[in-house]
Amino acid sequence: MENLSLDFPPESSPGLSLRPSTGLEAALARLTAWMREPDSPIRAIRHEPAKPGIFEDLPSELAPALGGVLKARGVEQLYCHQAEAFHHIHHGNNIVVVTPTASGKTLCYNLPVLNHLIAEPEARALYLFPTKALAEDQLHEFHSIVEAMGSGIRAFTYDGDTPRDARKQIRERANVVLTNPDMLHAGILPHHTKWAKVFENLRFIVIDELHFYRGVYGSHLANLLRRLARICEFYKSKPRFICSSATISNPRELAERLTGQPFHHIHRNGAPSGEKYVVFYNPPVVNRQLGIRRSYLNETRRLAVELIQRGEQTLVFANNRLATEVLVTYLKDACEKPPAPAGSVRGYRGGYLPRERREIEKGLREGFIRAVVATNALELGIDVGSLDCVVMAGYPGTIASTWQRAGRAGRRLGPSLALLVASSAPLDQYIVEHPEYFFEAAPEAAQINPDNLEILINHIKCAAFELPIQDAARFGGHDTLDFCKHLEEMGLLHHSGSSWHWTSDTYPADAISLRSVTSDNFVVIDITHDEKVIAEVAFPAALTELHEKAIYLHEARQFQVERFDYTGRKAYVRQVECDYFTDAIDYTQVKILEEFESQPLRLARAAYGEVRVNRQIVGFKKIKFYTLENVGAGQLSLPEQEMHTTSFWLHFPPAFLDQFPELGPAERLNALTGLGNALRTVASLLLMSDPRDFGVALTEQTGGPVTGFEPNLHLYDNYPGGIGQSTPLFERTSALLRGACSLISQCPCGDGCPSCTGPPGETGAHAKSSALRLLSALTEPAADRLPAG
Repeated sequence: MENLSLDFPPESSPGLSLRPSTGLEAALARLTAWMREPDSPIRAIRHEPAKPGIFEDLPSELAPALGGVLKARGVEQLYCHQAEAFHHIHHGNNIVVVTPTASGKTLCYNLPVLNHLIAEPEARALYLFPTKALAEDQLHEFHSIVEAMGSGIRAFTYDGDTPRDARKQIRERANVVLTNPDMLHAGILPHHTKWAKVFENLRFIVIDELHFYRGVYGSHLANLLRRLARICEFYKSKPRFICSSATISNPRELAERLTGQPFHHIHRNGAPSGEKYVVFYNPPVVNRQLGIRRSYLNETRRLAVELIQRGEQTLVFANNRLATEVLVTYLKDACEKPPAPAGSVRGYRGGYLPRERREIEKGLREGFIRAVVATNALELGIDVGSLDCVVMAGYPGTIASTWQRAGRAGRRLGPSLALLVASSAPLDQYIVEHPEYFFEAAPEAAQINPDNLEILINHIKCAAFELPIQDAARFGGHDTLDFCKHLEEMGLLHHSGSSWHWTSDTYPADAISLRSVTSDNFVVIDITHDEKVIAEVAFPAALTELHEKAIYLHEARQFQVERFDYTGRKAYVRQVECDYFTDAIDYTQVKILEEFESQPLRLARAAYGEVRVNRQIVGFKKIKFYTLENVGAGQLSLPEQEMHTTSFWLHFPPAFLDQFPELGPAERLNALTGLGNALRTVASLLLMSDPRDFGVALTEQTGGPVTGFEPNLHLYDNYPGGIGQSTPLFERTSALLRGACSLISQCPCGDGCPSCTGPPGETGAHAKSSALRLLSALTEPAADRLPAG
């Protein structure tokens, strides 16, 4: 990869403009010119040259009918990774294929599966995709090959949208079932007797987008596959696994932890690629003392508008639903003025109804939609045709996710541009100011913790419901006896003969969500005219987005929430015209339940253990479009949410804080708040994880006068049960503190900013200098600190 430029000082700048030339080449020329100017907001441009393909002949074992279809499509040879995948599957191996976006991974599993089905028409295959949209997309691709062969091979999607009257036919007739882990968990495994024909003849399990299964979702999937293995053993089938993944650092390890099976890793990419330019853009500083930069959303809007007006089909990624809808509003205002057609700018996210999402995907492929603003819902391999440009509003959180998003441009071998617009968040600023870290570091490892006790016990419940658990049985390597005795005490299992049997009248899978605390979604009902459902919102998001008086944004239209039915899981909204959106305010408390281990830090202490997190939405702010001014607020009192998880924390006894007599109680709290912001950034870098995986909370253990309070500063796993981040943080306490010291001390701001300790308006006065004072009392001598830069 060619490096065109690195590191210009982040001085105040007139900002980037891509006019007046037209076309992607002209835009790139303008970017390169601005890159050389003093005080340029462009921090790096990297050029990845086009690469030719590496091909191999079609396998001799390939069925003639299948080979004929490929040749009719102009495929005379396979990419080398496709040929290698076919060879290993043909010889009975499990494989994990790891190549970039748009490199033909789909054929890596469709080809060997179809070849086997031609030879054994009664065989079955199970395809798992993380989303229903991706399953639908891949069904279309699979059907196109089957229809071209004139074959009787039958494939169907099976998910929550599948009509009831079609489900029996699918169970009995489908050679290939395309589904998602959630449906396998709640709709297939608990009813395995109805799927006997599938399980008896199951030859292949395909897991697409393997990298998606990290953290809690991946930990659940590992246990789900343990349950699937029990059922396959019961029906005496031994399916092979075919996994495909975007680039991560540990694909083979992840596949083996998920499935408990050995894998062959295929990583040599034979697909050709067009040239790609990756640009890092840091919005100019407008107030150096406060470290305030131009709004990254406004800068994203300006850059995307100019690319769209040049005729480039553009995909804009935002990191959350609110940012997505705000950007949709901005781009529609700018790009859908007459004579431009309405509907040329669309939003795309998980809350949209399936019909809307299919319509948007088709519009992108056919070209009449010129821009889409999306969450990570479009990060996966859904076919949206050939895109010219990707603009990322904020760093996605991981190197792997950034490359995945950048790969959505240039899917047809033409030149493409991926532009990252950094927010003021500390991690964004670190990445954009240290581009060598991003471009030279390996992608993150996907971490899972399938032995998380809360997840494990829930899946053992489901396993017992599906099949009795034998006395000597093991589940994922665990002896099940103690678990079964515990479930017996709860009145869920009964021991009879040599097995444990499910005796409760409850349905355990229905109460266990693979992705979040609860499986309940809220339905958004528009009551402007006739009542109609316009969206679905996941439970955790609903509390912040659908509270009463919230402005719910949907495709750049504003709806005010008039009634929030918490019990019925419904929100009733009415369309309004307003110039602001709302942002919820939450309050979090953390209580230590059990301390696993601790170590002294001079007069303070580092520890980790189990905690209870209580979170409540207590109010909201009204934020004006474009200026982002706070124009009002309101109070709320929603039900409190409770979560048990694990946490790393720093404990500060009075003896430690007494070293700083000049810092009053308010200054000490400011310092600890700023320190928490910096620690979260450094923790995500140390563990190569997403900062959103961590929650930060400051608890005050008061036992008398204010001067005697003993605060705990928590970095907790933001998932029920934890995902194993607290232990490595505890083990790397010194590196964590030195990294925070380096991050804060090297920030050029005067007294704290969003890039280090947080905005002074949120962290209070002198947060930066006070946080450094605390760190100096915690860290090793200066000679052992992290080097500058």
